[in-house]
Amino acid sequence: EFRDLLRGIGGAMIGQTDEMVPADRELYALRDTTATVESIPLISASIMSKKIAEGADALVLDVKTGSGAFMQEEAMARELARAMIDIGVRMGKRVRALITDMDQPLGRAVGNAVEVAEAIETLRGEGPDDLRALCLALGSEMLRMGERAASEEEALTLLADAISSGRALQRFREMVAAQGGDARVIDDPSLLPSAPLQMEARAEASGYVQGIETREVGQAAAELGAGRATKESSIDHGVGIMIEKKVGDHAEKGEPLARILARSEQAGIRCVQRIVDAYGLGDRPGSVPPLVRSTVE
Repeated sequence: EFRDLLRGIGGAMIGQTDEMVPADRELYALRDTTATVESIPLISASIMSKKIAEGADALVLDVKTGSGAFMQEEAMARELARAMIDIGVRMGKRVRALITDMDQPLGRAVGNAVEVAEAIETLRGEGPDDLRALCLALGSEMLRMGERAASEEEALTLLADAISSGRALQRFREMVAAQGGDARVIDDPSLLPSAPLQMEARAEASGYVQGIETREVGQAAAELGAGRATKESSIDHGVGIMIEKKVGDHAEKGEPLARILARSEQAGIRCVQRIVDAYGLGDRPGSVPPLVRSTVE
């Protein structure tokens, strides 16, 4: 069914199931039990087992580094990328990895439904500049690896045309419908799950954003319910965080740094304080690292 969707529509989403890479569930459990979540051999096995099972001939990997990534040091991210590339090459695949920055949240949305809405905006040609830029960088690599474009310039032209013509959004609509989703959300994102409460995490002093503890932002979103605390936990798709200030931006005292979308007042209050504490403000703007730090082949 997955491959039929790829042939018919050109895209599909799939995760680990009892039939699709069943051993991956055991690998995840092993990483949790043995406190080896950041083990490069186990991460590589987990990721590449799924990629190889999908049947792709070529792979483009987005390997994160920075304060919000498993691999906070770029050298470790490159080591992970090389390990995955080595597995792919041994299996007869062509693999390339981009080492990309996660020293601040990508885009503005942190959560589930809010990130889907942001993805739809980006497919419309809108959305945050950094998210759009990363999508174009990864898409360019994919087109060249798939021999649909001979150069980066040609690939970027093809991608820009797919977005501006509406074809990219239409393809997403077809994929959602084919996989049993509600394709109406493409035209009306308000149909997505939402949270009843909105709160603001406000700057406690004026200054420039010098840094954001991105992992803390992710953990704050998870505490709201956007992620699982345990394997048995359920996910609240409507909660999340909307980033208002990013590295380099100026904030006046009392100005919102982020908006919190919460299910309960108590959870929202806890999240507000975590977000305020995650921001570092100072007299000068913080430096923004390159979005794509390097390429590993």
